[in-house]
Amino acid sequence: MKVAPERYVLLEGLESPAGLRGLPIRRLAALARELRDLLTTEPAAHSEHLAAGLAAIELAIAVHYVFDTPGDLLVWDGGQPDCAHQVLTGGHDWRGNIRHAVAAPHACGTGHTGNGISVALGMAVAAARRVERQRVVAIVGERALSAGMAYEALNHAGSLAVDLLVILNDNGPPIPGPHAVLSNLLARLLSGRLYSRLREQSKRALRYKPIMWELARRSEQHLKGMVLPGTLLEEMDFNYVGPVDGHNLKALIATLGNLKRLHGPQFLHVVTRAAKAGTGAVGGSFRRRRAAGRRLDSGAMPASFGGVFGRWLCDVAAADARIVAVATGMGQQAGLREFAQRFPDRCFDVGASQQHAVTLAAGLATEGLRPVVAIPATLLQRSYDQLIHDVALQNLPVIFAVDGAGLAGGYGATQQGGYDLSYLRCIPNLTVMAPADENECRQMLYTASTLPGPAAVRYPRGEGPGAAVSAHMGALPVGRAQLCRSGASGVALLVFGAPLAAAAVAAARLDATLVNMRFVKPLDRQLLAAVADDHQALVTIEENVVAGGAGSAVAEALAASGIVIPLLQLGIPERFIEHGSRASLLAAAGLDAPRLYARVEQWWRLQCAAPRRSA
Repeated sequence: MKVAPERYVLLEGLESPAGLRGLPIRRLAALARELRDLLTTEPAAHSEHLAAGLAAIELAIAVHYVFDTPGDLLVWDGGQPDCAHQVLTGGHDWRGNIRHAVAAPHACGTGHTGNGISVALGMAVAAARRVERQRVVAIVGERALSAGMAYEALNHAGSLAVDLLVILNDNGPPIPGPHAVLSNLLARLLSGRLYSRLREQSKRALRYKPIMWELARRSEQHLKGMVLPGTLLEEMDFNYVGPVDGHNLKALIATLGNLKRLHGPQFLHVVTRAAKAGTGAVGGSFRRRRAAGRRLDSGAMPASFGGVFGRWLCDVAAADARIVAVATGMGQQAGLREFAQRFPDRCFDVGASQQHAVTLAAGLATEGLRPVVAIPATLLQRSYDQLIHDVALQNLPVIFAVDGAGLAGGYGATQQGGYDLSYLRCIPNLTVMAPADENECRQMLYTASTLPGPAAVRYPRGEGPGAAVSAHMGALPVGRAQLCRSGASGVALLVFGAPLAAAAVAAARLDATLVNMRFVKPLDRQLLAAVADDHQALVTIEENVVAGGAGSAVAEALAASGIVIPLLQLGIPERFIEHGSRASLLAAAGLDAPRLYARVEQWWRLQCAAPRRSA
């Protein structure tokens, strides 16, 4: 992204957050406008994540203005968009691609939403042990509070009484005018020195009069509960303040300044609003950029894997009243919106509660329903215990539609889904399928709905290779692979899922045999043995880490059958994959067509040159 520096006079002069704190408060609104304009020109500005980030611009400015970062520690929860924070902490990195900024935006890296409070609490405890007046601030979104881990951290923090500020960035409906004034005034009063001093003096004065102290405490909570939604947090020994308008810099800075001087656990409720389409202003919804690719009429099948899932779910639900959907956030799983509109009483969105989602599905299945858990591969990791003990152990017919499997373009390391084959295939009773294209995805999902036990269908995010999707739904033979091409070179490519299209190009150039394995578990051992008997070498290809993945399953099956044959296992390298487009990430992993051909050709040439040992 190229930007014109003359458009960003204030940003141009900022080298660090310390420079931000040197600005007079009256200039901060202009800085917010520059940031909003800069972020809306970013190529990824059409995404919901960045749209929410535009709403947090004033909050990011205010936090850095009040707290002495980087000495004071900020933790942006894994689900929080921190685009403005990255620009403010990255100096001149804003001249490059914001999505790929190299600044260190967090005091500590956080993963998925709901974990930020736990990370910040650990930092606060460490600061207290060092007897340092170092402030720790966790910024979380409303979605984080649907994760049980957040409440575990809040409960623990209240019992420790350490200095910790939790800011809830509530990206909800706007605060109407008169109420905004009252909310901002209350926030300043409740975070001010006078109220805090009176509260502490009352504690000391009534310490030896427990009946009077309990009466005063309950009266305070009752009064707060009438105007504020913080009763639960007060029960956890947090001092609740808010709600405050997240776009009113003066109110934010005043309230944060007061809270910075207070001791113990503090909770600030900030209300922000999404960005308006195209303008970067706050107050409306953010328009998505028109998607590239095929346009579909109402009768056509969708072009993306997520769209195929959504259409299948609606079709199978129309035919089977037992089908229900459990969603871990509508924005996290493509294709669910149509189902939620058509079958609202059969769709349960549990937000960031992935563990609850899986066990809820188990409960539904025990009573004769056929639950479909729509969950990204990277989030299924969070509910591994529930998957094993609540679903698989009881052999319950729960269908897992695992989106975002493999390399997820445009996202960071926490969103890559390259581990699911490794952690799924070791679970008893679980059937694991990997579709190679859109139509196979539809048929595998239907196959899963016919099985008596749990099944997972894992597919990548975004568009597939462009296969025609049949309206017909038919169950595939479980554990049966598909021979796609017979070659004469002596090497066979065994492909699991999405890499099949790229592998087909390599197979044609190599004159290699090509097999679409389809099922990771159970494996087609019969076809595997036949292919091994007819070839001199085998190559497994998967969009998963090699360690413990589908290639490992092939190696185990060969060893168990006493078959000795050269085997090359190709997959995602054993390192954390950062930002990049899906195409660039596949190329970097050596899983696109040109690199697959080069890697297999080089290895096969070495095998041909190596002396053969007698059997």
